[in-house]
Amino acid sequence: MDFLPYILKWLELVLRWGHVLFAILWVGNSFLFNYLDNKLNKNISSSSIAGEGYLMHSGYFYKLTRLKKSPPLNYLKSLVIFKWQSYLTFITGILLLFVIYYYNSGVLMVNKKVLEISPINAILISILSLFFFWFIYDFLCKSPIIKNNILFLFISFSLLLLISFGLTKIFSPKFAFLSVGLILGSNMFGNVFTVIIPNQMNIIKGSLKNKKIDGSLSLAAKQRSIHNNYSTFLVLFIMLSGHYSFLVYHKYNWLILCAIAIISVTARHYFNLRGRKIINNSILIISVLAFIFLTFLIFIFKA
Repeated sequence: MDFLPYILKWLELVLRWGHVLFAILWVGNSFLFNYLDNKLNKNISSSSIAGEGYLMHSGYFYKLTRLKKSPPLNYLKSLVIFKWQSYLTFITGILLLFVIYYYNSGVLMVNKKVLEISPINAILISILSLFFFWFIYDFLCKSPIIKNNILFLFISFSLLLLISFGLTKIFSPKFAFLSVGLILGSNMFGNVFTVIIPNQMNIIKGSLKNKKIDGSLSLAAKQRSIHNNYSTFLVLFIMLSGHYSFLVYHKYNWLILCAIAIISVTARHYFNLRGRKIINNSILIISVLAFIFLTFLIFIFKA
């Protein structure tokens, strides 16, 4: 084996290892904090406490308190801010994209049976798609549409249909599948990098100057965090989809992906409701039955 391919293989190994590790940390944080927000007792008559609860881990009890006001100054200066898990997941993912796919774009991205396109153009389309769909999503979140959940979901799903179908007509099936995950994952990172963390930093700066917390900053950050939470199941599925050619190379692969999106979001909604002590087992049952039905449809309409 030549030296350069050997080094690239090790680089790929380290990046993939890191990507999975940081993704686990990021997803774990997302699930934990959204779960806590749903689970904390909000029925508290206090001017400073918005919710509280107790946890047990490794044999110890932990008391959790969500504050309405900023903590004491000495705590503000030593706050733990969860951002590097997201940043490093994105960085390692982008580096993997370059090392594996862009470096071998003529083989892994371009399929002449799908579309006659040069490797350079394929790379440009891939990069532009990340920026283009981030701007659309960010625009929707900042527009009045975000106040109408049904309309926002309808537009989001319509965009997912468009993305999934369109990319399968440009790239090889495997990279088309992966590209949908890249767009969703980039949007999740964009939420953290451009909204969640900046808003948190502005809240901290205001607290250091004894200013009242701007509730709109907290709400906007929480909204993006919830979007990330609902996207997680689908992104994880796409990360693993390359191992399952019967899905990736299926005639209706784009439609399968969109069906998985609906099922995964529905299942995630069940667990989020459960965290708020709203037990609606029919939601989980429907998502499980839909998944089973999908497996039969895929079997009947084989690639």
